[in-house]
Amino acid sequence: MNAPAKNLAASFDALQNSGVVCAPAGLGWIRVAGDDAAPFLHTQLTNAVEDLEPGVARLAGYCSPKGRLQASFLMWRDADGIVLQLSADIQPALQKRLSMFVLRAKAKLSDMTPNVAVLAAAGPQAAQALAQAGLPAPDAVFASASVEGATVIRLPDAAGQPRWQVVLQAERAGEIRAALSGQLAEADAAFWDWLDVQSGIPRIVTATQEQFVPQMINFELVGGVNFRKGCYPGQEIVARSQYRGTLKRRMWLVKGEGAVPAPATEIFRPEDPQQPCGMVVNAAPAPQGGWAGLAELKIDAAAAALHLGSAEGAALTVGELPYEVPLPEATQAAG
Repeated sequence: MNAPAKNLAASFDALQNSGVVCAPAGLGWIRVAGDDAAPFLHTQLTNAVEDLEPGVARLAGYCSPKGRLQASFLMWRDADGIVLQLSADIQPALQKRLSMFVLRAKAKLSDMTPNVAVLAAAGPQAAQALAQAGLPAPDAVFASASVEGATVIRLPDAAGQPRWQVVLQAERAGEIRAALSGQLAEADAAFWDWLDVQSGIPRIVTATQEQFVPQMINFELVGGVNFRKGCYPGQEIVARSQYRGTLKRRMWLVKGEGAVPAPATEIFRPEDPQQPCGMVVNAAPAPQGGWAGLAELKIDAAAAALHLGSAEGAALTVGELPYEVPLPEATQAAG
């Protein structure tokens, strides 16, 4: 077992016994401030924003006019406005694009990324460790709480354990991480990526922009789409996918051996070597060896033999997501 794999295996053991602390990688943050921040975002995103109260975080997406996701967010209110957490690689372009639609609204977008840091804690003693570090540990999934400029959000469980993230001023990160490390084992960012995969919540990055209608990656199943709110870019297409029963693709947990594939790596069936049947959304090295990922697949391909990159590529196996994925009746009967 090489050193990175050993570290991941040790982190998995620590997660089950006490817990882990780490600094997740690859995240960026946009703040939207001003009297019209919520109404403006409400007209742009797949989830409701006007009724977003302090103490609650929500997932949301930003779609093209064709209903394809250009970004996925975790959003919440803090003392200065609404915070959008997204993949760092798409943050500058997304901020610029959203700013183009502000027009006369009293809303200003700014890049928080240089001034904040994120820490994450998970495991049976994580809540206690947060409390001892002077931080709240909200109980309900997607509940948030703020203290002294730090926001703690309860994330969905992964690998059977509760998880929290802390977004705080960058200069405080070292002190808080040291306090959490007194009770929790240090883990690499790659281990958190694996936990994110296990939670079944996808994250849009540059390579996967405009590839998926939200339902194709289960975004409505994890609370990222509100079908009762008003219009937003691509809303008609997203609604049509939901109510006309035309959805032919969903997201599954997949596992494989070898190097971790990049997002948007295509997946094939041997019987159709010219036409990919899906693609990797996110992937991370697994503590047990190999890698685990979230993959968007044609529904009728999920029970087939699957291969990465080509019909002759490395074999994939399909695993269980932590939530139920509704499938067409014909598919269920065939299974």
